[in-house]
Amino acid sequence: MKSESSWTKKRLAIELSRLKDFEKNDVMLEQYATPSEIAADWLWKAAFKRDIAGKVSVDAACGPGILGCGALLLGAKKVYFADKSEEAMRLSQENVDKLRKEYEIGEGEFVCCDIAKFDKKVDVVIQNPPFGTKVRHQDKLFLEQAFTVGKIIYSMHKISTRSFVEAIARDYGFKITDVWEYDFGIKQSLPWHRRKRYHVKVGLWRMEKFHQ
Repeated sequence: MKSESSWTKKRLAIELSRLKDFEKNDVMLEQYATPSEIAADWLWKAAFKRDIAGKVSVDAACGPGILGCGALLLGAKKVYFADKSEEAMRLSQENVDKLRKEYEIGEGEFVCCDIAKFDKKVDVVIQNPPFGTKVRHQDKLFLEQAFTVGKIIYSMHKISTRSFVEAIARDYGFKITDVWEYDFGIKQSLPWHRRKRYHVKVGLWRMEKFHQ
C-alpha cells in the first residue's frame, strides 16, 4: 500500500489528469470537472490540515469524481460520490475501479440523488457545486446540505460571491478558516463558446463547525 508520504502534489495532479471526464457536458447541471492541478492543490492543502487521511468524506456534485478519487489516493477511509447524474455515477465508478487496480484505496460508495436527499453523516464535505448561473440558488442548496451532514466543509464558488458564502456560514454556525483563490479553466464545450478555454475567478472556502 502506498502511504500518503509517497505522494507529491505534482504526481497527484498527473494521476488525476488521467481519469475519465465527461464527453458531453450537461449545461443545466453546470458539469465542469475540477481541473486536475486545482484538485491536487486543493486536496494537498486538505491533507496538510489532516482532513483527508482516515476520514469519511462526500464528494458532492462529484461529476466524474476527480476530488473523491484524489481523497482516496491520499488515504481517505471512505468517500461517498454523490450526484444526480447517472452519467456522473458511471464515470465515478469507472475512475475508482481504475485506481483500485493500481492502488490499495479506501471504500467508495456511489449515491445517485438530488443533493437535498443526501443524508449520510461525514467528517468532511468536499464539493465543487454548480455556481448557480443556470439554476439560481443551486450553490445555496449545496452549502445548506453540507452544513447539515459535515463537520468540515471545503466548497468552491465564484469569488464574487464571497459575502454570500460568509453570511450563510455564519447562519449555520460555521467559521471560515481559510480562503484560497484560483483561476478555474473551463474548456470549450458548449455551442456558444468562442474561445478554446475560459477562466473564472473562484474561491475555495474551508469552513469548520463551531464547538466540535
